Amino acid sequence: RCKTCGEYIYKGKKFNARKETVQNEVYLGLPIFRFYIKCTRCLAEITFKTDPENTDYTMEHGATRNFQAEKLLEEEEKRLQKEREEEELNNPMKVLENRTKDSKLEMEVLENLQELKELNQRQANVDFEAMLKQYKELEEEQRRKEQE
Repeated sequence: RCKTCGEYIYKGKKFNARKETVQNEVYLGLPIFRFYIKCTRCLAEITFKTDPENTDYTMEHGATRNFQAEKLLEEEEKRLQKEREEEELNNPMKVLENRTKDSKLEMEVLENLQELKELNQRQANVDFEAMLKQYKELEEEQRRKEQE
């Protein structure tokens, strides 16, 4: 959102932007780019950089980011994963509990997958060519009856 006029600038919006490579900033061999755009309403300059680590971008100047629930969820998942790993290091019983939970979850997923495969197998036995042929025969028979 533009800091000057408050105009919302959506992530998918197309702009004529000026691009430059940021000096001395690289992530895993990927260069980081800085983009300069202008607000569509007040023509104030807005700059942001690419963030390949998070597959996102970071605002630098001229605008603010809106609240993003997805980003917070990802951070929360990472935090919970770290807590779980730390807990497992300190408590061997917790490791066993987590393994049993994971194996139960995996078994449920495999059962659901098997059910879906069976359902697809039942639907795969339908012969569409025969159905179309039968439908055409019925149409021709109805035409003959109408003509008679």
